[in-house]
Amino acid sequence: MLEKKHEEYREKIRAFCLEKIEPLAAELDRDQRFPDEHMKPLTEMGLLSALIPEKYGGMPVDTVSYVIGVEEASRVCGSTGIMLAAHNSLGTFPVLHFGTEEQKQKYLPRAAQGELMAFGLSEPDAGSDAGGTRTMAIKKDDCWVMNGSKSWITSATKAFATIATAKTSDDPNDKAITCFLVEKDWEGYAVGKKENKLGLRGSDTAFLHFDDMRVPFENQLGEVGQGFKLALMTLDGGRISIGAMALGLGQGALDCALKYATDRVQFGKPISYNQGIQHRLADMATELEAARLLIYETAMLKDAKRPFSRQSAMCKLYASEAATRAATSAMTILGSIGYYT
Repeated sequence: MLEKKHEEYREKIRAFCLEKIEPLAAELDRDQRFPDEHMKPLTEMGLLSALIPEKYGGMPVDTVSYVIGVEEASRVCGSTGIMLAAHNSLGTFPVLHFGTEEQKQKYLPRAAQGELMAFGLSEPDAGSDAGGTRTMAIKKDDCWVMNGSKSWITSATKAFATIATAKTSDDPNDKAITCFLVEKDWEGYAVGKKENKLGLRGSDTAFLHFDDMRVPFENQLGEVGQGFKLALMTLDGGRISIGAMALGLGQGALDCALKYATDRVQFGKPISYNQGIQHRLADMATELEAARLLIYETAMLKDAKRPFSRQSAMCKLYASEAATRAATSAMTILGSIGYYT
């Protein structure tokens, strides 16, 4: 299904992840520590500029290669995988596809050099229901003035810029939202407390708070009132990368379970000789391969500029559920060790 260039890219990224990412993965998750030491090598490998054209300093690859990169990073470290997915799909993509040339020149080179970007749509009362957005941006003199909060923002503590949505009308019947490029260093931009998550603990997730933050007119992203459409188009691509992240997590669980089943000897033979274990491993491998094919097909549709919204939603749904089942089966195969490893 894949071209030779994709297989070669996987081999390169796999070797990189095993050498640079995997040795610290458990420590990062245990200590809830952001992988600062990974940023330089990730940048040099082009994993933080996979969607950015060369003219802005990027090292672009096609969508299939990009999702392979997210998959392989997540295979050894989910925290790194979600950071890559959020930065590329949700941070750089909207600027590239909806931004002005001035915005592209200002933000994409920094993103390509390893400065993270974030995406702020979710709020305590809004997200999928964008009509519930409470963050407000009002025109005042020579700028917009923004007030509100965003919740559960990936890389919130590290991102130098965030794409944030806000209502631009105080009419309660007007549910339209608009997107803005806002910067961490601006007065009125504050990062909330880092969330204490059950998983992906090496990826910083936090609230963002905007208090009378002045946003220059030139930092409006797209047209007024078109923010939800922009967000939906962005999330279509994002779902492919989140599917790839889930796939990588599931594959990592299978890798672990298969090695343990081969090494663990009971009653004079490896437990992998037991048919009950074989059934679990076979189910895991089959479901993950099905998810992989769905993800790659969707990436190919995107590269071919064909509609892929339905398939991207399927990617995220099926891959995440397959990964959850794989993780549960892996814990079962490892027994007591699986509970604390």
